[in-house]
Amino acid sequence: MATSKIKKNDTVRVITGVDKGKEGKVIEVKDGKVKVEGVNKATMHVKPNQSNTKGGIIEEERFFDISNVMLVVEGKTTRVGFREENGNKVRYAKATGALID
Repeated sequence: MATSKIKKNDTVRVITGVDKGKEGKVIEVKDGKVKVEGVNKATMHVKPNQSNTKGGIIEEERFFDISNVMLVVEGKTTRVGFREENGNKVRYAKATGALID
C-alpha cells in the first residue's frame, strides 16, 4: 500500500457521512481506515474484566474510510502533496503551500 497522506495526530475534517463537518485529531491509521477523536462513536456492552472491573456500556470511536476526511491546515481543508526538500520527502498543503512536517 502507498504511503498515507493522513497520519496520526493530524487534525482532519469529515467531508461525508453522518458526522460531516466535525473536526478532530487522528487517533490511529490502519489499512486505509482512520479513527478520529469524537467522530463515528459506537456504543458497546463490555463484560467486567481486570482493567474494567464494573463492565457496562461504553462509547468508543470506530474506524471509517480515510477518503472521508481531509487534512486541516491553518483552519482550511486541503489536499496533501509530497515534495523533496533538502533530500527529504515532506508533506505540504496544496491549498497554502505550507509544510506539514
